Amino acid sequence: MSAREPVRIGIAGMGAAGRAFIAALQSHPGMHWVAVADPSTEVLAEMAAEHGVAGYASLEELLRHPGLDALYIATPTDLHPAHVALAAEAGKHVLVEKPMSVRIDQARAMIAAADAARVVLMVGHSHSYDLPIREMRKLIAGGEMGNVLMANTWCFTDWVYRPRRPEELDDAQGGGVTYRQGAHQVDVLRLLCGGRVRSVRARAFDADPARPVTGAHAIYLDFEDGPVATAIYNGYAGMPSAELCFGIGEWGHPAGMPARRNAPQVSPEGVLRAKRERARGAIPAAAPNQPFFGLTVVHCERGDIRQSPQGLYIYAEGQRREIVLRNDLSPRDLAVAEFHDAIRGIAPPLHDGRWGLANLETCAAALESSATRREIFLKHQIAAPAGIAR
Repeated sequence: MSAREPVRIGIAGMGAAGRAFIAALQSHPGMHWVAVADPSTEVLAEMAAEHGVAGYASLEELLRHPGLDALYIATPTDLHPAHVALAAEAGKHVLVEKPMSVRIDQARAMIAAADAARVVLMVGHSHSYDLPIREMRKLIAGGEMGNVLMANTWCFTDWVYRPRRPEELDDAQGGGVTYRQGAHQVDVLRLLCGGRVRSVRARAFDADPARPVTGAHAIYLDFEDGPVATAIYNGYAGMPSAELCFGIGEWGHPAGMPARRNAPQVSPEGVLRAKRERARGAIPAAAPNQPFFGLTVVHCERGDIRQSPQGLYIYAEGQRREIVLRNDLSPRDLAVAEFHDAIRGIAPPLHDGRWGLANLETCAAALESSATRREIFLKHQIAAPAGIAR
């Protein structure tokens, strides 16, 4: 791959996550999206007709696409370890959807495979790519707010009642809100509080017998560097967190009420059809406001920080001021830029395999803590960078 040529990338899995990256890949001048893999012939035909990319029925076939340099793996979580191993063995750089796995030993093996092949392994996207969260981290790293004392993030959604495949309702396969949504919250809190979680206390809840899965959690994180943090997520919510966030939802658009509780169940075929239909517009490429994955508030020695519709509100010295941020860069744009720069050797990635392992360890510890009613101490944590270049 010449330094002047774009990175040729394929996408494995064209669900909501895979489709969300299309616009970001197409808009980055250093990336060239060339192929997809998906078991649905209908999806492959759609991608070929709309975007002119090659389609393959399996990851193995995609990896043989001529000139392929990199891969975004958006397949089900339980397939990630095998798919990352195959990509690394083929010498392809990998961006894998979070969570990278549901087992620590598998995540470590994924890191070892990428290291042995000398390819980039990144984990994401996550909501720590949201511009307001990144700007919070820059303010903290710059020192003007003093040390972080506490950070809290709350998110209330209808996650449990959306169309779900069986593995999405099975914690052992990476389902449930702690792995699927808590991964975002942990990533955000680790970035804001220094990265190194010392210990975890948590309660997780399986509250609806008709949808047996971890659907809510309350997680308390104690950080090595001093801060503490809480992550609250309710996937059974009657009140959406948009009511705390100016009426704005996860992707920066006005948000209404969540789906009704006890949503009707449908056949597996119906679920698949519903998920494919939802995937087409679940994650928009652009928005009029900043994204709100719930409410995040950081309490520092010299003031407090929270998101605003257009950026951040800073509360200090008896006043509130706003930092207005650009809204023409989506979190996926920033993930693609980080991946490109890591592949080209321009800058090391923040969200590398070891960062992803630390997030996974924290989520797994939350579920263990809930099951055992004990404080869980961690050992695979790494520090957040001093600053963020972009």
